[in-house]
Amino acid sequence: MHQDQSSSNKKKSYFRFAGMKIFSEGYISSGCNRTPNSVDWGNNGLIAYGSCKGVAIYDPKLDERCGAVICTLSGHKARVNCVKWIGNNSVAEECELVSGSTDTTAIVWKRVDKQFERNCTLIGHTGPVNAIDTLYSETKEGARTLVVSASSDSTVKIWERKPDCGEFTCIQTLSFGNGFALDVSITLLPDSNVPILACVGDDMKVHLYTENSGQFVKGISLPGHEDWIRSCEFSQQSDGDILLATSSQDTFIRIWRLSPRQQQSTEQDNGELKLKETTISTSGKCFAVILESVLAGHEGWVYAAHWAPPVLQHGVPTQTMCLLSASMDKTMIVWRQDEESGVWLEQVRVGEVGGNTLGLYGCQFSPDGSSILGHGYQGAFHLWHQQQDNLWSPGVAVSGHFDSVEDIAWDPENGNYLLSVGLDQTTRLHAIWRHEDKVSWHEIARPQVHGYDMTCLCMINKYKFASGADEKVSRIFEAPKNFKENLDSICGIDTSKDIASHPSDLAEGASVPALGLSNKAVFSEQPQNLYEDGELQPQKNGQYGEIYFKSVALECPPTEEHLLQNTLWPETQKLYGHGFEIYSMACNPQGTVLATACKASKPEYASILLWDVSTWRQIFKLESHTLTITQLAFSHKGNQLLSVSRDRTWSLFEVPVKVSDVEECVRCIAHTDKKTSVHSRIIWSCAWSHDDCHFVTAARDKKVVMWGQTPEGTVCGYGSCGAPLDCGEAATAVDMAPCEVKNRYLVTTGLESGKILLHLWDKTSSFQLMGALDNNISHQLTVKRLKFRPVLGRAEDKDGSTESKYLQLASCGADHAVKIYDISIEHLTN
Repeated sequence: MHQDQSSSNKKKSYFRFAGMKIFSEGYISSGCNRTPNSVDWGNNGLIAYGSCKGVAIYDPKLDERCGAVICTLSGHKARVNCVKWIGNNSVAEECELVSGSTDTTAIVWKRVDKQFERNCTLIGHTGPVNAIDTLYSETKEGARTLVVSASSDSTVKIWERKPDCGEFTCIQTLSFGNGFALDVSITLLPDSNVPILACVGDDMKVHLYTENSGQFVKGISLPGHEDWIRSCEFSQQSDGDILLATSSQDTFIRIWRLSPRQQQSTEQDNGELKLKETTISTSGKCFAVILESVLAGHEGWVYAAHWAPPVLQHGVPTQTMCLLSASMDKTMIVWRQDEESGVWLEQVRVGEVGGNTLGLYGCQFSPDGSSILGHGYQGAFHLWHQQQDNLWSPGVAVSGHFDSVEDIAWDPENGNYLLSVGLDQTTRLHAIWRHEDKVSWHEIARPQVHGYDMTCLCMINKYKFASGADEKVSRIFEAPKNFKENLDSICGIDTSKDIASHPSDLAEGASVPALGLSNKAVFSEQPQNLYEDGELQPQKNGQYGEIYFKSVALECPPTEEHLLQNTLWPETQKLYGHGFEIYSMACNPQGTVLATACKASKPEYASILLWDVSTWRQIFKLESHTLTITQLAFSHKGNQLLSVSRDRTWSLFEVPVKVSDVEECVRCIAHTDKKTSVHSRIIWSCAWSHDDCHFVTAARDKKVVMWGQTPEGTVCGYGSCGAPLDCGEAATAVDMAPCEVKNRYLVTTGLESGKILLHLWDKTSSFQLMGALDNNISHQLTVKRLKFRPVLGRAEDKDGSTESKYLQLASCGADHAVKIYDISIEHLTN
């Protein structure tokens, strides 16, 4: 066991270089990890959740109607499986958080001045840490904190921080032999400072331990469940009893009651029903354990059951008899005990029926009990708010990819929104929400939900994009009418002219046919296969027809359910021609020529196909590389196409803007080989300067090289301009600003570790470092793509308000995150 005291991981919302504020985080989008214990909603109002290797802090009430991720905590070396606020059973607001990871460690984070820093690391497990609970108690000596961690190494460890001590010490290890604990819960016995610990796991039993002379001693084991027990949680009652809820893969929830007893007894007469009573003794006190109720209502594995938080009555916290459960049957149920009969009844059930999603992994009550939150297999949050008359309405929650994000692209005309694709098989659209005097970023559409991992995309025009996936087909999508209408109402972008220009042929929305991969257009006059109440009508053969989208007018960002079903874009074209999976693509700024490339291990497959956007006819085949082309980039004038490859070379082609001239004028004007290439490893990324005079390449050999036409050029007049930039590690993404900054070029570079660098470059001073974002601000894994917003200013600002002060930079990474940064030009030039 070892503790690592460190304050070097302090979270900052910006990076300062030479005393100047350059970067600030404008938007963070990242999905929740697909593990049962990865979310905790604290009494401080903040939701902590595991996101890839980090912990995201989500404030659901950052504004009146919708929250945002305010920061991410970086420190783990593998996926975060569980998070827990310290002291969240008390009424006081928590300022400490514990996270457990597949890297076998747990980290204690402390909030200082609205920022989080790593306080210490708990090292001792030899397997992934999958569950954590905490207990904060006041003793005569002072505050005592216990952390209980369960691991797949078949042990549960108890860590203690004594009063006036900043370090945690492992005081005991509980071994489960060949089995393992899946969840743990700890609380205090009534009217004492004696902790009681519950451990549940694969042996289908509930094991209760109590502390005696500083050591936890096993008291009893409670049988009853018929499959793995997935969760357990204690609840202190005002009458002095303790309730324990356990949920299992057998689809049932069991509620156990622990009651103080003056003397031991074996049975309790309750009319015709006799409840078997088991006793547990500790510190001279005796408690009877009774199975009070078995809740049956779910049809799938019940992954989580959580008690409603205490409410204040006359200044005293009182626990309400209310329980929330989440299941793989895609629903959450709020259970409440009837005051007269004592029977537990299903009060409300929320979730979805049908659809293309899997079930829920966990659930949480808000601190005041008026909202419930679920998280599922797709990494999404499902939020509901309680209204009058016990009605619950869905709310807007943060969202994000739940796997590596491979590519991003801005709206090419005005930079009003950002598209992203990832290995979670989705394409997501991020844009601003203008409401009252506030502006915030959100996911407002999910144009594509695919059956293959997504690898690349490019914008053809502001309402049309192309995407590539692990299939041999490129797909083209066009925005429907309902999206344009909602873009106007949510983002304040006038789309009336765009809608009026296509009055008849514009689809209302899109749907996905059963067992299909293509988004089928739905027109306003198309009959909906629904009953009046919205239920899907069965066809004559007894099978249900296609699930059609329902046009909805939105004034706020859509909920997760709406994103999945009603924000798809119709697929207008498929492009066939490649022999392997699509890997990279680009479209010229004029939107007339599309270039695509696929994975290749031989020269005959490493070709670039050019497509006529107006007819989708293949018009040319470019051959130059021998291995996979990793990125394509058209110049801003659209007359040159740059490609970089795994074969460590780049090629430059002349491509006329007019399609009619392509066949006569397409030619390779420059190409490096093993002798002329500066790079010695895979070239991952490339980008053009705003004036098309230079282009930059970034490679695995840690070099970033600026290229241009030089008198002494080695390749048809093209050569490297000045000394390469040594990044110290593999450079995986690069981009150049859309404008000149103090007569120099602004270059941003993403690294394999997740860091992002910002340099100014000119021929005289070469690369000058202006800023470097570490993993707390940027990414925790490889940066996959960097893209400057194509116009000056921020999308949040009104036209011309701060046009000369800021640039916006978007990034995506293997850590499932999409981020947008504001870059202060004023501080860059001072």
